[in-house]
Amino acid sequence: MSSVRPPHPPWVDVVLALAVLAGQVAGTEILVRAAGTGRPLDAIGYALLVASAVPLVYRDRFPTTVLLMVVGPAVLYMWLGYPGGFTTLAIVFAMWAAVAAGRRLAALVVGIGLVAFVLGASFIIPTGHVQDADAPVWIAGWVVASFVMGEVSRGRRRYLEQVEQRALDAERTREEEARRRAGEERMRIARDLHDVLAHHISTINVQAGVAAHLLDRQPEQVRPALVAITQASREALRELRATLGILRGVDEDDPRAPTPGLSRVPELLETARASGLEVSLEVTGEPRAIAPATDLAAYRIIQESLTNVGRHARATKVVVALEHGPTDLVITVDDDGAGPPDAAIASASTAAGNGLTGMRERAASTGGDLEAGPGPRGGFRVRARLPIAGPA
Repeated sequence: MSSVRPPHPPWVDVVLALAVLAGQVAGTEILVRAAGTGRPLDAIGYALLVASAVPLVYRDRFPTTVLLMVVGPAVLYMWLGYPGGFTTLAIVFAMWAAVAAGRRLAALVVGIGLVAFVLGASFIIPTGHVQDADAPVWIAGWVVASFVMGEVSRGRRRYLEQVEQRALDAERTREEEARRRAGEERMRIARDLHDVLAHHISTINVQAGVAAHLLDRQPEQVRPALVAITQASREALRELRATLGILRGVDEDDPRAPTPGLSRVPELLETARASGLEVSLEVTGEPRAIAPATDLAAYRIIQESLTNVGRHARATKVVVALEHGPTDLVITVDDDGAGPPDAAIASASTAAGNGLTGMRERAASTGGDLEAGPGPRGGFRVRARLPIAGPA
């Protein structure tokens, strides 16, 4: 079985096989000419040298098979008594590739078998490389060197693969983080759109109903309702443009109204009063600077609570209480209505980003919490606790 991927282009192994073949043939020729003894190379000898070098072309794809294909002709070359030990070149590169690919056992068995063959063949074969006194030492040395080079290559290859995998993991983590942040931003924008549209359209709906009711009976009372509709629609359009500007990723002109926060709560109360509710504000504790995320969440929770009172509670009186503590801001919205019908509560609990669920998500995004249910004196209560320092 081959490694996961070759550590170099295929042409490198082709060049290596040709170089080993040239080295084996040339080296053996020089040795024969210099020594003048031993069996000279003939067609069979040349064929065995070629057969031991050519398989190196596939050493990275089939390391174990190539090792056996290289050792076979080399052993036959020595068994036939041909001179020179240059067949060891092909064995070194084949064993190197096998160890680098993790085939240590196969390489070890072949190496031990090769050394044992040279030791035993010296008593049987009268000529050739096996008759050299240092032949077993040279063979054993090249086997050990092949193992060392193979382990070094294997370690380097594994290191590079780990570096590549870590880079892929880091890239995947960045992509997942980007998707998560994009999802959170979409949820935040969806909550903003819901809060803005639900509040202002609810106000417009109530005032339009009042205007239609008074148009024939008391036409002089229609003007305040129309003024309230104009103000609510203008504010809804302004906040809608700001939100869409974020979606487009471009900067709008500097807003003429301040960013929604506790400083704009009186405007919310005035809008609610214009719809016929009796709204009062109670503030306890010493107001202090709070995180922008908490400031916006507090405004949106009060806005959504008043919207729900107007749409579902059938109330006439609402009390908004702000309790400034050392570390937390506690918001309580109580009404004297009958409370939302069961269907409205179920809808708000199941629609992510809407109604009560949206308010709970806003509170949780700052590190706080929100409770909603029947009030202690009847009606409905929304109570939120928001850390002044904002999310951790």
